[in-house]
Amino acid sequence: MLRRRNNFQERYDHFLQELRDEIVSGALQPGEYILPENTLSANYQISRVSIRKALTELVEEGLIEKIAGKGNRVKLPGPEQTPVTLRLAWFSSSYELDIVRRMIHNFERQNPFIKVELTLLPEDGYTDTLIRMMDQKQGPDVFMMSDHHFREWIETDRTGELAGYVPPHLNPEETSYPQVFDLFTNDGRMLAAPFIFSPVVICFNRSIFRENGLSEQTPLKDWDDLLRVAKACTRDANEDGFTEHYGFCFSSSSNRWPVFLLQNEGEIMSSDHTRSTMAKEETIQALEFCTSLMYKHHVSPIYSHGSSHLAERLFMKERVAMIMTTYYFMNEFRDHSIEWDVLPVPKQRKQATLLLGGGLAVNAGSQHVRSAQRLVDYMTGTEAQNLLKTYGCTIPALKSAAENDQLLSPDIHPQHYNRFLDVLPYAVPLRSLHLKQREISMLFDELSLLWACMESPEETCRRIEDKFNESLIGLPLS
Repeated sequence: MLRRRNNFQERYDHFLQELRDEIVSGALQPGEYILPENTLSANYQISRVSIRKALTELVEEGLIEKIAGKGNRVKLPGPEQTPVTLRLAWFSSSYELDIVRRMIHNFERQNPFIKVELTLLPEDGYTDTLIRMMDQKQGPDVFMMSDHHFREWIETDRTGELAGYVPPHLNPEETSYPQVFDLFTNDGRMLAAPFIFSPVVICFNRSIFRENGLSEQTPLKDWDDLLRVAKACTRDANEDGFTEHYGFCFSSSSNRWPVFLLQNEGEIMSSDHTRSTMAKEETIQALEFCTSLMYKHHVSPIYSHGSSHLAERLFMKERVAMIMTTYYFMNEFRDHSIEWDVLPVPKQRKQATLLLGGGLAVNAGSQHVRSAQRLVDYMTGTEAQNLLKTYGCTIPALKSAAENDQLLSPDIHPQHYNRFLDVLPYAVPLRSLHLKQREISMLFDELSLLWACMESPEETCRRIEDKFNESLIGLPLS
């Protein structure tokens, strides 16, 4: 038999749950008085008797206490009360983990009803692991989502399981940056709240520049400038056939070499993803320049494609003068005595570089959505974002923290940390290449013949273009 809906019970349950959530999430802090009973009665359209009954339930739960003559006050959690546990997932290779732990400590102190449990997951298979956990109802309430993971989520076709929460204090025009918001926007909908970001820039060794008569203000206007400076810093001091210093270290990482492609207006895939355009002349020219650094001009090690961070490792050993890198990896430099600074990447046909980022995603299926939102509010707020800037090089998504020069330290930050502001207007995400994540992985593998000088750039581009086009008409990628 169908039961008639009980509108009173719905209003009563709504009031009770909403007030409970406000207390547990920290929106109402311990010691804070809640609204008077007559105001609550008017707001929720239930009688004062029912309001008192609901408040009595919260008293019995240990969430509030009645203060004679004053009203109802949020109570400090007692030893018998178990706080809500939020599960926060992060990938284990993140440079920000120590700072995240500081944030959790501060958040728990300010929100005594909430406990945050940090779960570290391997970066390989990170998205798949999260989805399996969510399928098993063991998924995190909040998790870090890099731009790489964002692309994976799009391709899973399960973005509806993400709440898409962005705190009210974070907006692209006034308090953050539109380019950073674009990193996590899909079909006009945000999937995660921007948390950190970094464009790809040039890091250079100041002492190597000086030794070779180069000013620290040496401009890198275009590829000719980059090559000229790289040649000046490449030397075989003993003339024994061994290069003591290279001027530049090329990296075949998917987050590095496409910068040259973008600067020369090269393409890999059409914007509608119906055909590959990789054999375009501008693409071939970009790859010719990349390989010339290693094989023609000999200003870069020829095996730098072997590891995604080999260039950075050689830079820390002071064996290369310049590398392309991110503000993320600059966190590695603090324990080294090298003198280093930042320059914008050069341009060719146009100015361009890649933009990477990390956001905080809320699981739409969380049993503690309000508390999860409270955590995201804190981690994207002033206190937490200032911690990011104070203790690391990674750029906070909150503009007031990112541009606060009082938080800079010469022991941590480069002299020209703020060069990211010059680069940001022309920084774009990797998805601007119109490739799916599995195609990016395939491209990385297929380019190995080129980086090993076993094919010409034209041969490589035509071969990969054919391979992509075969996949687009239904033939599997092999």
